[in-house]
Amino acid sequence: MASNCEEALTPAYSRTTHQDTAVEESPLKRGLEDESAGTGEAASIGHEQQAKRRKPLPPAPAVVGRGSAFTQDVWQNAALLVDKPQGWTSFDVCAKLRGALKTKKIGHAGTLDPMATGLLVICTGKGTKAIEGFVAMEKAYSGTLRLGQATPSYDAETDVCEERPWEHITDEVVEEAKGQFVGAILQQPPMYSAVSIKGERLYKAARRGEEVERPARSVNVHTFLLQRSAASRQDLDFRISCSKGTYIRSLAHDLGQVLGCGAHLTALRRESIGELSVADAWVLSDLADAAREARETQT
Repeated sequence: MASNCEEALTPAYSRTTHQDTAVEESPLKRGLEDESAGTGEAASIGHEQQAKRRKPLPPAPAVVGRGSAFTQDVWQNAALLVDKPQGWTSFDVCAKLRGALKTKKIGHAGTLDPMATGLLVICTGKGTKAIEGFVAMEKAYSGTLRLGQATPSYDAETDVCEERPWEHITDEVVEEAKGQFVGAILQQPPMYSAVSIKGERLYKAARRGEEVERPARSVNVHTFLLQRSAASRQDLDFRISCSKGTYIRSLAHDLGQVLGCGAHLTALRRESIGELSVADAWVLSDLADAAREARETQT
């Protein structure tokens, strides 16, 4: 992304908040609760027995950013912040760190496509129990999309399959079209994705040249900022904050369809997950070296 766009495209991202939905209770349910409350000591004993049966929650994982102290005790319950390099899959990053740490309990909290770079949270040891919590957090991305060209994967990982005129698309038209993709929206996942339909990953069908019916999913786009790239008027630089499950590739593709010229993603970087920032993330090679050094020192 061109450096002169940074200041204009920097929103204030915040932690995702969840609103509680009030559900009216039935008279029967209220009556049962009133009756239970009236049993006094018996109800209290029942609650105590339930509490004893509950397993205690593991302590929150240590967030290990760039330069953090890194010991064997830490990675037994850790959330490692990694700046994923371009060309690597999220599973490649896990495999690299699995070998460096000599651990089997490792997983990532939210996939990044091979073309993308940016923040990847890798949980290790007991920290893997916290993966879903990280996945549920709001994500923020920056990147670039190109007008006038469509691809099967909705990004630059596959060849351009369609070209249409784009020169007539004004900034005002782009801004108006963008409004359709802010807030709660329904989004269809790309064919080139790991979504499973009838027991098969979509990308496998896509590689056979097949098109599979994909149900639309509800996602929420909180912020969507767009402006022309300084490098080329055909390109649009963007910043997005959104809920889990949002495909930025699909946003680029769908915007191109609304504009009538087609579009695909040419660059993507995940800037943050919740309040965790890529600015605090390790370079993968440095983290792997630190992990090996810590492991060898303590063995």
